Amino acid sequence: MAVQTELSSQWQTKRGLPSPLGATFTGEGVNFAVYCPGAKSVTLCLYSHDTEELLIDIDLTGKTGDIWHLFVAGVQEGQLYAYRVVRAEQFLHTVTSEKLLIDPYAKMLNRPIHWNARQYETDTAFMIPRSVVVKTPEISASAKPEFKPHERILYEAHVKGMTMNHPAVPESHRGTYVGARHPEVIAHIKALGVTTVQFMPLASFMPEPYITEKGMTNYWGYNPVNFFAPEPRYGVKDAFNELRDMVDAYHEAGLEVIVDVVFNHTAEGGDGGPVLSFKGFCPQQAYLLEQAATGELVYSNHSGCGNTVHSAQPFMMTLIMDALRHWVTVFGVDGFRFDLAVCLGRDPQQFTPHSGLLRAIAQDPVLRNVILIAEPWDIGPGGYQLGAFPYPWLEVSDRYRDTVRAFWRGDHAITPEFATRLMGSRDIFHKGSKPITTSVNNVTYHDGFTLHDLVSYAQRHNEANGENNRDGHGHNLSANYGVEGETHDEQILALREQQKRNLFVSLLLSQGTPHILGGDELSRTQLGNNNAYCQDNDINWYQWSLNKRQTDFLHFCQHVIHLRKRSVLLQQLLMEDDDFQREQNVAAIRWFKPDGRDKVSEDWQSPQSKAFGVEIKGCAVASDEPEHWFLCFNASKEDRRFNLPSLSARGAWQLEVDTRYASLSEQPQISIQRVFLQAARTVAVFSFQPLRP
Repeated sequence: MAVQTELSSQWQTKRGLPSPLGATFTGEGVNFAVYCPGAKSVTLCLYSHDTEELLIDIDLTGKTGDIWHLFVAGVQEGQLYAYRVVRAEQFLHTVTSEKLLIDPYAKMLNRPIHWNARQYETDTAFMIPRSVVVKTPEISASAKPEFKPHERILYEAHVKGMTMNHPAVPESHRGTYVGARHPEVIAHIKALGVTTVQFMPLASFMPEPYITEKGMTNYWGYNPVNFFAPEPRYGVKDAFNELRDMVDAYHEAGLEVIVDVVFNHTAEGGDGGPVLSFKGFCPQQAYLLEQAATGELVYSNHSGCGNTVHSAQPFMMTLIMDALRHWVTVFGVDGFRFDLAVCLGRDPQQFTPHSGLLRAIAQDPVLRNVILIAEPWDIGPGGYQLGAFPYPWLEVSDRYRDTVRAFWRGDHAITPEFATRLMGSRDIFHKGSKPITTSVNNVTYHDGFTLHDLVSYAQRHNEANGENNRDGHGHNLSANYGVEGETHDEQILALREQQKRNLFVSLLLSQGTPHILGGDELSRTQLGNNNAYCQDNDINWYQWSLNKRQTDFLHFCQHVIHLRKRSVLLQQLLMEDDDFQREQNVAAIRWFKPDGRDKVSEDWQSPQSKAFGVEIKGCAVASDEPEHWFLCFNASKEDRRFNLPSLSARGAWQLEVDTRYASLSEQPQISIQRVFLQAARTVAVFSFQPLRP
């Protein structure tokens, strides 16, 4: 008590201000403000920086509406703090009096949060990390790259997985923001040719209790506890500034940075879930509720994780907007991929593209020009909304993924839809209302097989997750080509590599925004695990030591990305009948059967039709540089003799890519006029080269 009395005389208090929310350092002290409707009292707890020993409890005496506030003179930058709340009544079996709470507006946490059932049963002071007073940071001044939408190529990465096995990254920096900005890591990404790194969640998170109690962790990080504070697990000494430095380093290298954000749920779960932050301050406002058959109020679970953030509620909408602006202005990120983004458009229960939050983002001067990518579904009612998000949102397309996988697996009656996906999925993202770049195309994502496993396993193998192989998606559209998993059979290995090349070149030649799963270019395997969220080990970490086969595939990926980037037409087709942009670069697109005749309607409908060619002709807008391409796709098990389009100008068709060849050095430099024998299960790409005088 003597210590508290001494400190209370040292730190004088006054009523303070209700805005801004959070802990605001003024130089003379800190203004603390927190939204907490329905509370009887709110207590600020200050802690020693070194030991986390409680220094003093101070009741917040200022109250304006539902916001409790207090100014404490003498509090310095770096001060550790937390809150305790006494509520007038319990809500959904939530008891807060013994629970230490994280400030929802905390900009930094002093350590990671780990679930501990024994510590949680009583007072949670040992389990809960402390919020940290952060001096209002300067706005990020790094010069951001400027890519046009059609130039963008996404590369999905995990800070830890990308660096844990990298031989050039010092051991003390592996798995951290510092390691992720190592020059050799960035050099690899630059050499690959992508433009934009999409990092899996970087905001602070807590692994779920049930997975922690099995001795595993939530490696992916899709279980947030705070939307502002960077994850301390990825810090060496100072996660806040190390993250800023990482983003700056990527910008200096000419790379954009997108962050995967999770505003659909939190780690507090549903009824019976832990009280960490929002459940203590504002449970009825933070989470979407619904009436059960018994008449009781329960947490809506449109996320599948126990709760759903109430993004239509004014406080939560404001908090989400503030968090997004914080990541753009303070950390300098270039945009976001929104996990289960349909939750953002529930207003309150049903999805609408005109929800308050989506409208707020659209008009915000900071956010309206950043990259916005929606995962356009959740598991709630009306939860599948592919194609429903308003411009300028991009949308991850599972229709693209499944169609391309099925086509190359050799499934029947897929060719017409494959051609539609190749041309930008305009049946979903309609001409005139959305640009052709709207579809975020992928054949692999973090949740599913890697590219290598997609051609190596016919079934998922998730036994390591401890759920008897019941978790993970069962509809993978994968194949093993003769043996399940790893093999020494050279014929099988050669076909698998060929199929990887087919899938990758299809992805890069498709209209839309290509999305590459980081590590696919290194032939990364998860040993058949298609739900490796809880595997913080070599199952998820990149393997940087490559054999010849893997090196050849890496070089192939670099070559195909370069091919896309050197062509305006392969990046973006501007059609005459598409008035979204008043530009046109397409002179002709024609579809051919292998015999050289035009494909007609009945040809597309044949279930055995697995080979076709497409001719693309045009020139860049305001340019005299013509482009002329012919792409041959043969997913059948037989070789096909292709009659290439006849040429009106003097010249020849130059072979740019032929996926039958295991390495670029094997691919011949050939120019042909008319007939080409295309191997089974291959892609061939030709460009017209005029005869030089």
